[in-house]
Amino acid sequence: MLFGIDRLLADDALLADLKGKRVALVAHPASVTADLTHSLDALIAAEVNVTSAFGPQHGLKGDKQDNMVETADETDPHYGIPVFSLYGEVRRPTGQMMSSADVFLFDLQDLGCRIYTFVTTLLYLLEEAEKAGKSVWVLDRPNPAGRPVEGTKLVPGNESFVGAAPMPMRHGLTLGEMGHWFIDHFGLNVDYRVVAMEGWQPETAPGFGWPTDRIWINPSPNAASVNMARAYAGTVMIEGATLSEGRGTTRPLEVLFGAPDVDAKAVLAEMRRFAPEWTDGCILRDCWFEPTFHKHAGELCNGLMVHAEGPTYDHAAFKPWRLQALAFKAVRNLYPDYAIWRGTDFKYEYTNDVLAIDVINGGPSLREWVDNPAATPADLDALASSDEADWAASVAKHLLY
Repeated sequence: MLFGIDRLLADDALLADLKGKRVALVAHPASVTADLTHSLDALIAAEVNVTSAFGPQHGLKGDKQDNMVETADETDPHYGIPVFSLYGEVRRPTGQMMSSADVFLFDLQDLGCRIYTFVTTLLYLLEEAEKAGKSVWVLDRPNPAGRPVEGTKLVPGNESFVGAAPMPMRHGLTLGEMGHWFIDHFGLNVDYRVVAMEGWQPETAPGFGWPTDRIWINPSPNAASVNMARAYAGTVMIEGATLSEGRGTTRPLEVLFGAPDVDAKAVLAEMRRFAPEWTDGCILRDCWFEPTFHKHAGELCNGLMVHAEGPTYDHAAFKPWRLQALAFKAVRNLYPDYAIWRGTDFKYEYTNDVLAIDVINGGPSLREWVDNPAATPADLDALASSDEADWAASVAKHLLY
């Protein structure tokens, strides 16, 4: 199959549309062609007039390991063009940045999750392109989590850099499709084009979103595998908890939790008692790890590893958002006084006076469900199911594949 960058480079008519124009590239380490040439190098080799580049969170080089580590602007040492940071002094491109090009090629590999900040970066670019009269082309890439939709929608008033709009946690779209939805939802008037993929089959085994003939490259330092991409719409919520998400190990965001004072086998048994169907589609394995940095650094932690891969993986049954909610609920049931949630002193994505778990979920409903002793699985289903159905209906007209 061909990703958007591959189609652009192979299509003389598309390249001709860039002739005589100044072109900017929004990219990161996973912005590569089929032969793993970085898109910046490939475009310049194709004689596209690239006059600037932009890096999202973690930087164009992908060298910033942790969350909320900012990247400075720089000059590319090989090509001499400015490289602007969209996760440094600003989150949305300034007028000066927008003046550096006529056409902005957006070539970021996404994970299919609302909180993954490249989604918000796309919205901000579209909004600034409208103001500046610039063109935006998304060079489309797969959603490795596939088409399933899951989670409650962000509640208006809870917008942040990890919550651009009222969408569920697992949105089921490519970024090219998301751009069409943003333009529709926000009423944007911007020159927008998607260079679509060729041959993407999001419902087909064994990839279910990620083509098995393409090499996985981390789009951010802790997105190390397709397994992580599938689990991320759940495991990212641990960033709002005191429990470890596995940062400081070789398998970050592939565990449901880790802590030195939690019995993983007991938690798994409680999960299977409370909502056994929410553990379907994957294998859960109790494990031990000692983070070298981040939460519980240097402490032996017991946790649960998620395996959404291999011959037992069931794409339709796997529900990572519910699975992670269930893990929190089981910890709460077994340890009623456990301080699961990070406090308001932890300013998640620079927000103030709000719990990180609520920022992540776009509202307090999931946390309130976990902390309510009387809450049932049906209660969370009721909160999410209508949102999921509404979202699927609202984006159906924007699907390109």
